[in-house]
Amino acid sequence: MSAPAAARPRDPYQLGHGHEHGHGHHHATGHGEGGPASKRIITGYGFWIFLLSDFVVFSGFFAAYAVLRDQTAGGPAIHDIVDPARVAWQTALLLLSSFTAGLGSLAAQRKNLLWTELALLVTGLLGFGFLALEFAEFASMVREGMGPNRSAFLSSFFALVGCHGLHVSAGLLWLGTMMAQIWAKGFRADIQRRLLCFNLFWHALDIIWVAIFTMVYLMGLVI
Repeated sequence: MSAPAAARPRDPYQLGHGHEHGHGHHHATGHGEGGPASKRIITGYGFWIFLLSDFVVFSGFFAAYAVLRDQTAGGPAIHDIVDPARVAWQTALLLLSSFTAGLGSLAAQRKNLLWTELALLVTGLLGFGFLALEFAEFASMVREGMGPNRSAFLSSFFALVGCHGLHVSAGLLWLGTMMAQIWAKGFRADIQRRLLCFNLFWHALDIIWVAIFTMVYLMGLVI
């Protein structure tokens, strides 16, 4: 015996429970009584799909590093190149930048121009600091003859960490563009959606860095 219609749980978007048709079957229209999802939700959902594809790319770099980790060709191993203090600073800067990016998002929701721009500026400075430390690490290694052509291990190391650094560089360019757009055009709906995508991208960089910190640097010191 079916439950009365009034007792059924409400589904505002009627996903899979559209208009009844024929023998009790339903069409999933996505346009129920609650209307279609907002552009903000659709944009965020679509961008998450893009980020998942980026995670797949990084998983390939992680797999290559795991396979080539011991292929040092008589050269330095991971525990020979890790500087714990520098990596700790890099991690702190990136995690803190993610926090300030979140503050910028909250300020943007309240349409506070000053605090939004200030939070994004601090985010950019922290991200630039992270990138400067990474560049110093790479430059030091190359000067000491530990470049990517020294061994398969170093090739995989530079590819994995360098790919993340390129993403951070792209994020900083995006951040500068967002600051200029917010300053010139204000908190329009399309600008807010772009800022949402930037925040998702920046937080995704944090997730990837935590994986790099754990698998490359931390395990390199312990194992």
